[in-house]
Amino acid sequence: MGNSSAHETDGGRRPHQQIPVVVLAGFLGSGKTTLLNHLLHRSAGSRIGAIVNDFGAIEIDALAVAGALGDSTVSLGNGCLCCAVDAGELDVYLGKLAAPEAGVDVIVIEASGLAEPQELVRMVLASEHPGIVYGGLVEVVDAAEFDDTRARHPEIDRHLALADLAVVNKLDRAADPERVLALVGSLTDRAAVVPAIYGRVDPEFLFDCRPSEERIGQLSFDDLHDQGDDGTDGLGGNGHAGHLHTGYDSLSFVSGVPLDPRRLMRFLDSRPEGLYRIKGHVDLGPNDLRNRYTMHAVGRFLRFYPEPWAPAEERRTQLVLIGSGIDTEALGTELKGCESDAPHADEHGMWGVLRYVQGSEDEPDPEPYGG
Repeated sequence: MGNSSAHETDGGRRPHQQIPVVVLAGFLGSGKTTLLNHLLHRSAGSRIGAIVNDFGAIEIDALAVAGALGDSTVSLGNGCLCCAVDAGELDVYLGKLAAPEAGVDVIVIEASGLAEPQELVRMVLASEHPGIVYGGLVEVVDAAEFDDTRARHPEIDRHLALADLAVVNKLDRAADPERVLALVGSLTDRAAVVPAIYGRVDPEFLFDCRPSEERIGQLSFDDLHDQGDDGTDGLGGNGHAGHLHTGYDSLSFVSGVPLDPRRLMRFLDSRPEGLYRIKGHVDLGPNDLRNRYTMHAVGRFLRFYPEPWAPAEERRTQLVLIGSGIDTEALGTELKGCESDAPHADEHGMWGVLRYVQGSEDEPDPEPYGG
């Protein structure tokens, strides 16, 4: 998630290449483990570190899983890890998985069905490990049982309000899928809402996948992308509409004109519903001639990472925006409106950006941005 894929595993990882930590939550039976298994088999050459159901941590090669994820353990060729995790132990596990020698690209914490996702998010945000960054809260709901689940567990409304991404799973079993999708959307705080069957969410929506030519048996990753695990086309044999890539929309924005920091922050503060990730870097022109600013945004979480421009590097802004149901044309127009060719710096214009630079004295508390 974000511009945080750890493609460097030799200890040379730069600050903005922190490993995203995704919290995967949802009540028992919603399909969290199915979704995680799906990610493990669909993430090309990326390596996923998993902390499963609050029990234990393991490094998992997404293309060489030697077992299956159980309800509370990870079973691989070398046996099961099943260790209770408290706040201190979680940080230890995160540190181990974020170590350069582990070669992990993303860490997924699968919460237990009765866990409090807000506490797990706080634990991740409070971590002082420099090698990780919060990658978002994904709340999985069972579309077929959603009404009954809300009746038994009214706290699900609060969980959805905190989510950065809501996955409405088992949609094929719901009597009125459109009603469930609309209801879940009404309970979120501008989060992206993605329909799913068998937990099939495109990994690119959650994190940056490494390009890979590796094969699973006789199937390449691209083959799998176009064919479901059960031999059908994506999500239940419904043709092109069921393919994984239909689950999200993306926009690539490139500009050779610097962006005005005040306008950029207004854009970020007023982001639309469904805009889940923003990654890339921005040129703020005379407001900081020395640095470019790498941006990592997921849901309401935002970080900027200033780093010096390379001597011969072309100065331009390059951003990718990913969401569900977003108006990419309108977003492109809004970003175009952030451009400014003013020759002089705005004396106080950088304050909004610097609030989200880690280590800045103006840095806010580790809470999501934009309200």
